Amino acid sequence: MASEAERTFQRFAVFGGSSSSGTEMNNKNFSKLCKDCGIMDDKKVTSTDVDIVFSKVKAKNARTITFQQFQEAMKELGQKKFKGKSPDEALENIYRLMEGKDPATTGVTKAMTVGGVSHLTDTSKYTGTHKERFDQSGKGKGIAGREDMTDNSGYVSGYKGAGTYDKKGSN
Repeated sequence: MASEAERTFQRFAVFGGSSSSGTEMNNKNFSKLCKDCGIMDDKKVTSTDVDIVFSKVKAKNARTITFQQFQEAMKELGQKKFKGKSPDEALENIYRLMEGKDPATTGVTKAMTVGGVSHLTDTSKYTGTHKERFDQSGKGKGIAGREDMTDNSGYVSGYKGAGTYDKKGSN
């Protein structure tokens, strides 16, 4: 039973931290474990209880707890959650709650487009000079769509005989 609890401990210990080795758990992940596994129920065991127990079992200046300290914390929380049961029985019930649990990512903010955004980014609805910046597929033309391309031929715009200078002299 303890090995399953240790695996759950490791999964929650590495959650959210790329540099975490899984051997030590911080208070945030400890609270998440208690919440996701149903140990924290806001009736018998509150978030304050979880924070107090974490502070009690960790070393004086440490910010994390080891699996051994975690087991002590679970014994204490087991006493609170399962009143009237023996400490070993309460711990057994806590470990049963933890079996096979992974850190949940429900309620995580997702990127979404609100109604107005799709209208604003639809290039087929653009008008005027903005319309000229995109081709029919909606892909931007780059610098050609942003700047007036200048004609460096040496002729005035609108001159009908452009490019005919050399041809006249050879006749």
